[in-house]
Formats: sequence, structure tokens, C-alpha cells
Amino acid sequence: MNFCWVTLPVKDFEKSLNFYHGLLGLPVDSKIKGEGIEMAMLGEKEQPKVEIIRLAEYGDRSFSSDITVGLAVESMEATLEFLKEKGIPVLRGPISPNPNLQFIYINDPDGYEVQLVEMRG
Repeated sequence: MNFCWVTLPVKDFEKSLNFYHGLLGLPVDSKIKGEGIEMAMLGEKEQPKVEIIRLAEYGDRSFSSDITVGLAVESMEATLEFLKEKGIPVLRGPISPNPNLQFIYINDPDGYEVQLVEMRG
């Protein structure tokens, strides 16, 4: 069994697409827009994906902020500078539980935590 994707219901599809694709750089693998639905699968080919989906039936319902999505970054220093330039606050971190790992947390537009992780070595 292999992990395929995680689905995140979102309030504002374009805002979330801009966050994950435009800001964080996840490639758009596929995108659907139809009556009452907007959906995109984000991530590298042949790799697990983040699915963002907006259904008309969601209305203005709030979603859980107890979900964290982890994404790897190449450089924590460059990521922190990038987030500062974009005005995105760091919720927690940098945290370095060992010399080979460092991470921070930010929020996406719907309040999901996004953990940005630099793995060294």
C-alpha cells in the first residue's frame, strides 16, 4: 500500500491554489472546474499529492485547524527570508530536534498548519 494524497476542503479555491502553487511552488498535476466544484491535485508526478477542493455545498463552513501538511524545503534560511518578504508569519520555529532536521510552521488560507521541513545529510 502506498500513500497517494491528502484532501483539504477549502473556502476560497483561488486563494488556496495561489498559496500552495503560486507561493509554495507545488506543481499543478491536474485541475477540474465544474458546476459546484473546483479541485486541483498538487505535487510532483508519481509522488503523493495535496488535493485542494471547493464544493458549493461547503458554504462558509469552517474546517479543522488540527491538520498539518508537511512539505520539504531545500534551505530553511532561504525559506524564512522568502516568507518574510511575502509577509507570512511563522507560527513556531525554527525547531531543530537533531542536527539533520529543522522545521517551522505557517498557516494556509484556511488555517491548516503547514510544516516546512529542511532535512540535512
